[in-house]
Amino acid sequence: MRRILSSIDIGTNSIKLVVAEIVKDKINVLCAVSEEARGIKKGLIENFEDTVYSIKKAIKKAEDLLGIKLKKIVASIPEYNIKFTSGEGLNTITNDDSIVTKSDISRLLKTCAYNKVDENYELINIIPIEYKLDGKQVKDPVGLMGNKLKLKSLIISAPKKNTYDFIKAIEKCGLEVIDIMLGSIADYALFNNEFISNSNGIIINLGAGKTTISAFYKGILISESIIDDGGVNVDNDISFMYKTKINDSKKLKERFALASTKYANPKETRTLINKLGEKVTVNQYELTEYVSARVEEILKKAKNEINYLTKKEISYIIITGGLTEIKDFNIVAEEIFGKNVTIGSVNIIGVRDNKYSTAIGMIKNFNNKLNMKDKEYSVFDSEEIEALCSSEKRINVASDSILGKVFGYFFDN
Repeated sequence: MRRILSSIDIGTNSIKLVVAEIVKDKINVLCAVSEEARGIKKGLIENFEDTVYSIKKAIKKAEDLLGIKLKKIVASIPEYNIKFTSGEGLNTITNDDSIVTKSDISRLLKTCAYNKVDENYELINIIPIEYKLDGKQVKDPVGLMGNKLKLKSLIISAPKKNTYDFIKAIEKCGLEVIDIMLGSIADYALFNNEFISNSNGIIINLGAGKTTISAFYKGILISESIIDDGGVNVDNDISFMYKTKINDSKKLKERFALASTKYANPKETRTLINKLGEKVTVNQYELTEYVSARVEEILKKAKNEINYLTKKEISYIIITGGLTEIKDFNIVAEEIFGKNVTIGSVNIIGVRDNKYSTAIGMIKNFNNKLNMKDKEYSVFDSEEIEALCSSEKRINVASDSILGKVFGYFFDN
């Protein structure tokens, strides 16, 4: 079966939905859409019906592109008030050969979480920290021979209300949620490499309504903090200064402003009509001063949070999220964090925008789980995949578009 997975990331300003095929652990995006979010405030559902309406619009966009209905999806959940709990488990290897299998690992993970999650919380993730087989520490026990397998783990849980509100909204739209995960873990999965997996570091996601700062210790999420500032603050600053409508402010931020005044041009201008009906001329340098000041403020707040999250030496800082798409963002980031900061670029055919980092990371993380459990899975059954990939059912897009080239490359004979 072809492994095709889908994910949805519901943010304050936008809903991102991605469908991708995994080929030899490489992500090939089949569909990536973004829809304006309604009913969401600072990452939480404020108006359920408005949120459902927005999700339905995103789903329809994706289904129109794919030419087939979506049924199953992986979803991100809010990261407010998450809890970290240590867990331990001990299991006996019961098969005749005394060889540790992936099924033994699954049973052991469940043992670790038993009675460890509060009544009003939902289990989100169990992260292995240390395995011991017959008293000897091992990195990966699968395939080794032994009798007693012990595991120390980190258990992550989130408030049920926050989690269930999102699941209910998605299921109201006709989708089955097959897995839930934190955006920070998804971002880590996307940017992970050998250096990162063996180092201590920070991942910062600059969203629209909030900024998430996550500390990782050799691949393990150990602490997290959220700042209620993000791209919306920049939009509001622009609207306040020029009396522009929010949509016009977003366009100025994304298409005209820079994150640093270093290369801003005082002679370059844009003229538009503000919400008072007046013609206003926006100077790039002046606009950039406002944008840069807010971006710097958010990044400095994030830097201060790092000191509370971990006392360990930091080997890397990765910044992602939609706000990093402002031109020259790297200049401000390096001024505040130094040269070891990296802007985590999403650069996949069909998706070249950092606002999709969590959605893409969710697909990668879920694929990693399937590999660990040695399972095949797809959100479409064999008949639906055949319909999706057939020339009769193919997306009606121009052959010279990026999406048209992707489908031509992967599905043409």
